[in-house]
Amino acid sequence: MKALLLIDLQIDFCPGGALEVQEGDQVIPIANQLMEQFELVVATQDWHPADHGSFAANHPWRRPGQVIELNGLQQVLWPIHCVQDSFGAMFHPRLNQTGITKIFIKGTDPTIDSYSGFFDNGHRKATGLGEYLKEQGVTEVFVMGLATDYCVKFTAIDALGLGFDTHLIVDASRGVNLQEGDVDRAVEEMQQKGIKITSSAQLLSNP
Repeated sequence: MKALLLIDLQIDFCPGGALEVQEGDQVIPIANQLMEQFELVVATQDWHPADHGSFAANHPWRRPGQVIELNGLQQVLWPIHCVQDSFGAMFHPRLNQTGITKIFIKGTDPTIDSYSGFFDNGHRKATGLGEYLKEQGVTEVFVMGLATDYCVKFTAIDALGLGFDTHLIVDASRGVNLQEGDVDRAVEEMQQKGIKITSSAQLLSNP
């Protein structure tokens, strides 16, 4: 079975949000179209406590974009975003949530960030997504969402590592691009690891 993975299609990652991804809202109508092509659709949701260690505001004299060590790992500091039960943590209002089969939350541990929908950044704890997909008989996953160079990339790489035939829907994803070229480098890295690059047009023309 094939599954569509919608990564962090939340208000805070869209224009006007706390951690705005340029053109992030443009992937929402694509997601709505693609959901109709899949029997199983899973969404991930960043769900941080307010004291999360990845927030620059929780480290005196630090600012977003700086890198620190957090719980033994290199950590990029971000603006406060996707705080549990906040408006910004909700899915984008134009996302057709009725098409989503199951939602997996991530980033709930204040001591470690979780870019991937499968594991935290240290691979210390799993979200349950991998086990769920295997229980449903999924062998092939199509990953899209926000942001290409962080949560989408790490979700896709972990999916591949867990044995899923993994595809990136490149036009249905947008990136942060902290450094110019980050998105292109992320796509290239995924491709080199064996993740197949596809587009929504290809999927919609071959249901």
